[in-house]
Amino acid sequence: MSATAAVHSLWTTAAAIDPIAKIDAPKIEYGQLAPTLIVVGAAVVGIVAEAFVPRKSRYYVQMFISVVALTAAFAAVVALAVNGYATTKAGIAAMGAIAVDGPALFLQGTILLTALVGLFTFAERRLDPEAHGNRVDSFAAQAAAVPGSDNEKKAVKAGFATTEVFPLLLFAVAGMLVFPAANDLLTLFVALEVLSLPLYLMCALARRKRLMSQEAAVKYFLLGAFASAFMLFGIALLYGYAGSMSYAAIAQVVEGTVTDVTPALAGTMGNDALLLIGAALVVMGLLFKVGAVPFHMWTPDVYQGAPTPVTGFMAAATKVAAFGALLRILYVVLPGLRWDWRPVMWGVAIVTMVVGAVVAITQTDIKRLLAYSAISHGGFILAGVIAATPSGISSVLFYLAAYSFVTVGAFAVVTLVRDAGGEATHLSKWAGLGRRSPLVAGVFAVFLLAFAGIPLTSGFTGKFAVFKAAAEGGAVPLVVVGVIASAIAAFFYIRVIVLMFFSEPRPGGPTVAVPSPLTITAIGVGVAVTVVLGVAPQYFLELAGDAGVFVR
Repeated sequence: MSATAAVHSLWTTAAAIDPIAKIDAPKIEYGQLAPTLIVVGAAVVGIVAEAFVPRKSRYYVQMFISVVALTAAFAAVVALAVNGYATTKAGIAAMGAIAVDGPALFLQGTILLTALVGLFTFAERRLDPEAHGNRVDSFAAQAAAVPGSDNEKKAVKAGFATTEVFPLLLFAVAGMLVFPAANDLLTLFVALEVLSLPLYLMCALARRKRLMSQEAAVKYFLLGAFASAFMLFGIALLYGYAGSMSYAAIAQVVEGTVTDVTPALAGTMGNDALLLIGAALVVMGLLFKVGAVPFHMWTPDVYQGAPTPVTGFMAAATKVAAFGALLRILYVVLPGLRWDWRPVMWGVAIVTMVVGAVVAITQTDIKRLLAYSAISHGGFILAGVIAATPSGISSVLFYLAAYSFVTVGAFAVVTLVRDAGGEATHLSKWAGLGRRSPLVAGVFAVFLLAFAGIPLTSGFTGKFAVFKAAAEGGAVPLVVVGVIASAIAAFFYIRVIVLMFFSEPRPGGPTVAVPSPLTITAIGVGVAVTVVLGVAPQYFLELAGDAGVFVR
């Protein structure tokens, strides 16, 4: 037989065995994916607007697109929850890629509201003095210009603005919406990259202190790339172990309840090294995003160097998305490994709480202090994750919702205290702020008390919920360490309050800028949520409790 005939024979045989007609069209539930699709669509429209809308109008157009998109997406989340997708109709959408259930919808709603409040701080244009007759925001006039170069000076003089931050924010939000709802490992990784890449860019765009900002972005990018590589390697090992990317399929193989065991699967199922190393690497990637010790080293530098509105948005929304993904991995994929991952998480939680609280005492920059505060809060939230009970899930959901608004509000206040070099972030410059501007200092004190977990603030309710869940789950020693760490943390929060109200103002100290209604709204929402969740949290605790069941 000639070579041509042999190839033709093989081709016709292959065609007979596997006809093209067997490829099924994908089935996509657009209604259930509406929140994410709205945000992605708006981000694409924002890019088109960037290309075609005149430069003078871009800021207003981008602001309008972003506000409408985030509001509509939140309305879509509420509609899904009202229609029972958080409880009775919870299921898997997009051919097994996305879970639409209580935790996913609760976290998506929290992310969208946090992003909307954060967006107002992005759009603020009254804090810096006008440059050449133009109002300026926190972002570089021209991102591509070398800091201090003639091109940068020309861009400032011409009144340019980096309005690309609005579509970047929307793309980051889109990734964050998918991240806690991902139901297979590939979707999880794609969501991680979609949320991370815009954040790397936005961290480099500070109008002032641009070199520090770019250094922060490079550190975040390099360490983030390492974390992504670890996670991808872990995904490969888990796929090698279970022969599937699907969360449910991997969970079945881990628990030994899988029914269809092929010879290949039988060969890898017995290899616990693949499972343990793969799970460890995936969880490591998530702990990096959470900012848990020892994967926290990027946090202080990035929080300090990034533009403050970006820091506030990133500190709040990224934590919500990352903890959502971590919960789903541990509770849906690896419940059969509970005896293996719980001791490790105990260690991570204890070290994170203690290191965050102790190192924060030594900080002299307000943004670095809030960064170590965020690290210690990551440890407190991990206490709820470790509970491994339904009350553990609901307590973590409530804590994330409470924490995110306090964080955005606190960083919004930081943008108001300014000197000739921009934001006055050194703690010594905050001395006497309570006498110079009692309202701003009072609002910041409310946020600090919430971080410290003082009663009648959302921080107290959140901490009480996670510690109660951890104690019920048998982690009483962890709760003891958490209470001690909270007491240490309270010291440096109270120290800042004492500095603001009981120190003499320095001559020639910083001024408090008068913001536009945008920043006032962001701070007002933060204070309102902090007080309401502290004084009357019952409805929201019940909401988190109802939303605390993962679909499998």
